[in-house]
Amino acid sequence: MFLTAGQRSDYIGARALLEGLPPAKHMLADRGYDANWYREALENTGITPCIAARKGRKVPFPHDEVRYRKRQKIENNFAQLKDWCRVATRYGKSPKVFLSACTLAALVMFWL
Repeated sequence: MFLTAGQRSDYIGARALLEGLPPAKHMLADRGYDANWYREALENTGITPCIAARKGRKVPFPHDEVRYRKRQKIENNFAQLKDWCRVATRYGKSPKVFLSACTLAALVMFWL
């Protein structure tokens, strides 16, 4: 898990996590991760990106629609994480406390 500022773009945080990615065949991500450098970095590590193109892109990249729909399972996990009151309302004002609450909630969700 990696915590960035709320107003930061998604792929800024992805840059920090890029080297620690486990081996995979595909990367499912939403439009927020649509950047040329990110796609190239994924392909250089042997991962096929399945990222929908941003609406403003002049030449959109093709992606597998069937595989992209499976991203809903990821989004559902984030929705479950927000069911935890402490995470949804961000009771922990410091980033360390908030990230700890997110980690604890994710661990409990994983084991239940």
